[in-house]
This record gives sequence, structure tokens and C-alpha cells, in this order.
Amino acid sequence: MQTAQSIDESDLVSALKAGEQRAFHQAVRNYSPGMLAVARYYLDRSSAEDVVQETWVNVVEAIQKFEGRSGLKTWLHRIVANRCKNRLRTANREVSSEFGEELEPGIADRFQSGGRWATPPKLRFEEHAESLMENEALSDCLDKHLSALPEQQRSAVMLYEAHQHKAEDVCNILDISASNLRVLIHRARQKIYLMVEDFQETGEC
Repeated sequence: MQTAQSIDESDLVSALKAGEQRAFHQAVRNYSPGMLAVARYYLDRSSAEDVVQETWVNVVEAIQKFEGRSGLKTWLHRIVANRCKNRLRTANREVSSEFGEELEPGIADRFQSGGRWATPPKLRFEEHAESLMENEALSDCLDKHLSALPEQQRSAVMLYEAHQHKAEDVCNILDISASNLRVLIHRARQKIYLMVEDFQETGEC
């Protein structure tokens, strides 16, 4: 018997269109974190959670129009992004698109004017990546620093790195240019890289 966990995306879409409750619950589990990452790019956490919930309420009907020209995840993320932008327009607010801000002091002095490392991180690479990520304290520290990133940086790096979207899809979802995406991801990586370096040197977050 096929379990909910074993259903691939095409089967999941078919099950959603058929109105199967287990498929809906699986989709909510699989895709809600990424949808929230998109919404947090535009809105505060409470509003973002509202938009994600509203999106799922409408997925029951909207899924019938899903034609599979993009992945289900990308389709859901675009719906969330559009809902967020509509909410912002309704509230007569603007999303900040200023990408020229200075790096934080603790980071800026590690880079040259052209963006290259002036003082490279001193990571100890005798430890494999798998070993580092199995370190529960490091994992908790990473979560803490990801949460502390500016909304735009966190959403960009989560969609690109954690949720494995193509750069083009992330640009479409967040409505930003390729160059802006590179800046956001670069800055997020800088901060996380320095956090890992500090953790390895001090053992403290």
C-alpha cells in the first residue's frame, strides 16, 4: 500500500485534484516552510503566516488550474508572493529594494572594497561538512543566525539554498533582479560563514 510519504509530486498533484485529505496534509507539511520563507520576504511574521494559511484554503480550488508547467513548489511560492504583493498594495506600503546598504561593522572590515575577503575565515576543514551539521549545538546556532538575518537575505538564501529553487525562480518569486539576488545571497553567506568560523574557534554561538 502506498503511503503518504511515498507519493511523488505528480501523484500528489493528482491526489490533490481528487480532493484526497491525506494528500492535502502531506502538501501542507512539505511546502509550508518554503511558503513562509517567501511571505516573510514581504511581511511581518504574523501577516506572513496569515497569507500562507489563506493560500492553503484556496489551494483546494486553485489546484484544478495547475497545469504542471512549473513544479508544484514553485507554483505555490508564486501564489504566496502574489498574495503578499496584493496585501502590500492594499495597505499602500512599499517593499524596500535598497541593496546598497553597508555591511555590518563586524563583517565589513573582513572584506576589500571589491567584495573579496581581506581576512579570510579560518575554518578547520579537517572536519567534514557532515560532521559539522551533525553537531547539534552548531545546528541550533545556525538556526539562530538564520532567524536573525534581514528578511530579504533570509528569504533569498532559504529559497535558493534550503529549498533548492533555481536562481531564475527565486527572482520571479521575490520579484527581484538576478544581481539583487546575488547580493542578498552573498551577504547572507558572509554572515553565516563568519558564524561557523567563530563557533569552531570558540565553541559559542
